[in-house]
Amino acid sequence: MDTLRYNRIMLKLSGEALGGDDTRGIDPSIVNIIAQDLKEVVDIGVEVAVVVGGGNIWRGATGSAKGMDRTTADYMGMLATVINALALQDALEKIDIPTRVQTAIEMRQIAEPYIRRRAVRHLEKGRVVIFASGTGNPYFSTDTTAALRAAEIEAEVILMAKKGVDGVYDSDPKLNPNAVRFETLEYIDVLKRNLGVMDSTATSLCMDNQIPIIVFNFNERKNIVQAVTGSKIGTYIGGVFDGR
Repeated sequence: MDTLRYNRIMLKLSGEALGGDDTRGIDPSIVNIIAQDLKEVVDIGVEVAVVVGGGNIWRGATGSAKGMDRTTADYMGMLATVINALALQDALEKIDIPTRVQTAIEMRQIAEPYIRRRAVRHLEKGRVVIFASGTGNPYFSTDTTAALRAAEIEAEVILMAKKGVDGVYDSDPKLNPNAVRFETLEYIDVLKRNLGVMDSTATSLCMDNQIPIIVFNFNERKNIVQAVTGSKIGTYIGGVFDGR
């Protein structure tokens, strides 16, 4: 087995990643593939935390843009992330990976409330911990949740799983065939150039706490394993990459 570069990771999954080709709803076959990839990482001894978005079901910003109260729309989006978290938990436990869902909004019948010490203890016992319902506050994205929870549990890296995009580009590669992919970036460059890796609040939080970010193509199998063992994939944000 390759030597681990990271022992505790935060994986940020977009809600659309769970929706399959049409990005809407939940595609059980896609969720099962994600679960299998996570199993490979858990089996080599990595402690895994996950934050999943809810965009495949509901986006608060979209509801707000159409006239809905922003706070109400955001709370609806938080509930969407819980649905996705339960779907991922189900897929993981079917392949014998112990999993806990923790929510920032209490709903004790279906998940644990978020308690940092309990989350860390679960990770130490080899359980995957899925953080749902964002930060529990409107106006904060799940990107910010990933950065916040990563800092709280002392994750060593945030893995940003992108659907069909293998890193960060200077322009949209889907629109510009000449777009150039960055191999490494500084946090401040992401902010200054508004590169859209994650929102500015999340990027600033990672910069302040020196949490590196790896942006990679979620559709390519084995990428998560490669990332945690130090192979160079996607775009590394946070200085000079010193892996393989």
